[in-house]
Amino acid sequence: MSVRHALLALLSEGPKYGLQLRQEFEARTGEVWPLNVGQVYTTLQRLERDGLVESDGADDESPQKGFRITAAGDEELVGWLHTPGDIGAPPRDELVIKVLIALTLPDLDVQDVIQVHRRHLIESMQQYTRLKADAEDDVSLALVIDAELFRLDAAVRWLDTAASRAKRRTRTSGGRPAPRSARAARSVEAAR
Repeated sequence: MSVRHALLALLSEGPKYGLQLRQEFEARTGEVWPLNVGQVYTTLQRLERDGLVESDGADDESPQKGFRITAAGDEELVGWLHTPGDIGAPPRDELVIKVLIALTLPDLDVQDVIQVHRRHLIESMQQYTRLKADAEDDVSLALVIDAELFRLDAAVRWLDTAASRAKRRTRTSGGRPAPRSARAARSVEAAR
């Protein structure tokens, strides 16, 4: 998440103080991502250094130092909002790594590993669903919960696919881990 760009977005509405930016950031993100006030001021200093915001010239240590976005800051914000995120390489996902490692261990039932994680994800989805019922009036929080529910649902679906592939592998290889082919390795590298 880009705190830098979130602060620019808040400043695009008009001048604000650092503490005010922190409070508005947390309120608009459903209070899910707490922001340290030191991080706010450090980010504002960098934005000012880069010519994306201007301060009112008050003492650097003053909590009442106001900031406003510059024309360059407006351009930066619009560019960021319209630029898709980097999806080049898949992130390192601990769950994926656990399943891949479990597949290679001869005395471990990978299906048990998958089911433990699947149950945990389903329980988390249930908790978020209950929380969502209370958050319908708070659009920001409801959207954060929706995003988390979709992420968890995708992980459950991936585990279901992993379980199915692991079962097929066991049937075709007699339970031994199948060697990774050079073609498969090239496919993964090409996707990055």
